[in-house]
Amino acid sequence: MRYDSRVAKRESNFDVTCPCCGAVMKIDASTRAVISHTAPVKPRMFNDMEEAARAMKEQDSRRESIFRQSVEAQKHASDVLEKKFQEAVKKAKETPDTGRPIRDFDLD
Repeated sequence: MRYDSRVAKRESNFDVTCPCCGAVMKIDASTRAVISHTAPVKPRMFNDMEEAARAMKEQDSRRESIFRQSVEAQKHASDVLEKKFQEAVKKAKETPDTGRPIRDFDLD
């Protein structure tokens, strides 16, 4: 008789705790099947309604701040694009046009 089988007979069930979510599973050693599952207790997010209301107000102010930053970025986006265009035009004027570019297909 092997040692493993003697230990398995002595302990027919054992508990395993999930490291990710904290759930507890009861496993039968002889059949290697999950007999029962106990879901972890989730803590309450807010203790009372006033705390939840404060969190909602903070979230609203953060959302408003992000929106204002986005609006400012859009106001200046046209200026940035105009500067990039002017730089591209200046670069195109400085480099002479050499005609059609040579393609890999043309080299064969």
